[in-house]
Amino acid sequence: MRSLLAAVLISACRTPSGGAPTDGPAVIVHPPPQSRAALAEAVSIALNGARVTLADSALTGSSQLIIERMLRRDPEGHPVQGRVTEEPERFRLLKSGADCVLLHERTGQRYRLVDTECAPEMQ
Repeated sequence: MRSLLAAVLISACRTPSGGAPTDGPAVIVHPPPQSRAALAEAVSIALNGARVTLADSALTGSSQLIIERMLRRDPEGHPVQGRVTEEPERFRLLKSGADCVLLHERTGQRYRLVDTECAPEMQ
């Protein structure tokens, strides 16, 4: 009886509940300026208001976005802050139903991107 219950619980964990949409990796398609602004705002909010500069092509070819701290350098080219040991911030774009959602991997926070059209990422 115990092994039958364990088998039922394991199979239940693998089955999507009630046909609910599953999240999958996505890329942005046809990004208008509003879409790029929504992405930059979501990343800034995720990073506690830090100002970020993103390429116009961000998340258009891959579902992953990696943000690294900009190194400030002195006139001789040496890092002002010393050695940077913090990990870059990682984000992933997901298609969740009809929505495009930016996932901050470190925190698990999700940000719905308005004015953004995305499509499943081709593997």
